[in-house]
Amino acid sequence: MTKRNIMYRLLVCCSMLLVCCGCRKTEKGPKSRQQERMAEYVVQHSITPQNARSQEVIARKTPTLQREFSNASLTLGSPIFLRIFKESRELELWVEQNKKFVLFKTYPIAYFSGSLGPKLREGDEQAPEGFYYVSPSRLNPNSKFHLSFNIGYPNLYDQSHQRTGSAIMVHGNTVSIGCFAMTDPLIEEIYTIADHALNAGQRFFRVHVFPFRMLDEKLAQHVQSPHLAFWKNLQEGYSFFEQTRRPPNAIVEHNLYVFEADKEGI
Repeated sequence: MTKRNIMYRLLVCCSMLLVCCGCRKTEKGPKSRQQERMAEYVVQHSITPQNARSQEVIARKTPTLQREFSNASLTLGSPIFLRIFKESRELELWVEQNKKFVLFKTYPIAYFSGSLGPKLREGDEQAPEGFYYVSPSRLNPNSKFHLSFNIGYPNLYDQSHQRTGSAIMVHGNTVSIGCFAMTDPLIEEIYTIADHALNAGQRFFRVHVFPFRMLDEKLAQHVQSPHLAFWKNLQEGYSFFEQTRRPPNAIVEHNLYVFEADKEGI
């Protein structure tokens, strides 16, 4: 655990003790206490973009999430990893524990547009498939869909195949064109967890998007699909994580994904 991780967790614990125990000498009304709590989170969450909405959400969601993480023997602020499965409409959130990633929770996806298969061009209303990542600047507290984060489509693989499009998000609400809508309550939880991880020192978190669980028997059901070769390439990255419980670093060579152990340990 880095010194930054330790300091971040101490700050969070101390601020929550102040909030929960009411360690102020002067009695203050509910509104003042809420403003104090939000101010504390602004200081601790300076790496990611913030506005009044995100500050309120993070302050409100953090105590419950801390309890849930503790009950699962996890630490809020540890590195995270997301997997999305389009066919089953699921988003998995994994958390690092002892150098491996363990599944914290599976969230239902309220809606995404299009069908199984990659996004090919701007305006095709397809949600993408592939290997993406989210850096702090890609969190968007000003989203028209409550809160969101940009997964980074098109990546280098997409660009090498002349795929076009932009602003592919995981966001709130229940409607979407090309993105993944999670509902407002669920995006608040996912966003808060991501915000803690990035502010605790994770440089970015990975988001892997698959058409379905990339098992041999599932691929056998799609032998006639024009996307079969692409999906077999995705299966390599899927299998890497299944075997190691660490998300691989995906690079592009000769217009194909190639997978290697993540040198940065994310």
